[in-house]
Amino acid sequence: APAIGELDTIYLGGGTPSRLGGQGIVRVLDLIRETVPVDPGAEITIEVNPDDVTVELAQQWKSAGVNRISLGVQSFDDATLQWMHRVHDSSTARAAFNTLRTAGFENISVDLIFALPDSLSRLWQSDLAKAIELNPDHISLYGLTIESATPLGRWSAAGSVSAADEEKYAAEFLLADRAAVAAGFEHYEVSNFAKPGKNSRHNSAYWTGARYVGLGPSAHSFDGNARSWNVAPYAEWVARLGRGESPVEDTEVLTESNRQAEKVYLGLRTRGGLSVADTDRESANRWSENGWAEIDGDVVRLTSEGWLRLDSLAAALTGI
Repeated sequence: APAIGELDTIYLGGGTPSRLGGQGIVRVLDLIRETVPVDPGAEITIEVNPDDVTVELAQQWKSAGVNRISLGVQSFDDATLQWMHRVHDSSTARAAFNTLRTAGFENISVDLIFALPDSLSRLWQSDLAKAIELNPDHISLYGLTIESATPLGRWSAAGSVSAADEEKYAAEFLLADRAAVAAGFEHYEVSNFAKPGKNSRHNSAYWTGARYVGLGPSAHSFDGNARSWNVAPYAEWVARLGRGESPVEDTEVLTESNRQAEKVYLGLRTRGGLSVADTDRESANRWSENGWAEIDGDVVRLTSEGWLRLDSLAAALTGI
């Protein structure tokens, strides 16, 4: 892992850290603080399942220094939650949110998933309205993806479920944009909305090329020059640590071409935009004419319509 200085953000997630309970989170954060300096104003986030939230745990997380919660609601439609094999229902999600607020958390993000199969008859507009009604500080959207090695992938291959088509994906994405912006959120990154001052500092660091360290199975690290990633199987990760070996599976040193491609892609995916060279102005002007981008001097910012074409527009500037 890359050497780092004082930590500005800590993010416990990519799994279900709320399953560690209260003292588990306390021990993890204490160990981090004993190992590396942590900025007193650091953003400390944990991902939380609604069904794990209790008054006692919320208070323990708060006392441990956690100041941001990412709440995995996914949907407020009970039939959809059952289809996703989630333990919680919509009332549990609302109760969890209110418990976290009562415990003093002033920065709560709600995760929602969109572009679900038509067979579920989930009303996306209703889900959005219920999320906004809670008045969270941040909303993260995730479009459903079907991976072949999952039950959903097998159902899809068997024809028992079909992924949403591109038209539905686009319609639901744009509906979320309109609803959240009208409610006072800024659509500051392709998948994220925030109330003023509540952007995710941790995620934003990834998009600006900051150095970071990932510690768990499959976790990635970046030292400004090379990206490395840990072995994926938990058992192998534990075994390597037990033998005093590095859990790193492989390392990739970024070439200048890699850096340029990432700069373009990461710049276009945020509301901060990308500063473009004169040679790229023709493309940028064409995007603007199509309603895909806004141009401010030499800075190009994709609109929500443009974000639906992010991959192809980034490729147009990098030639990849």
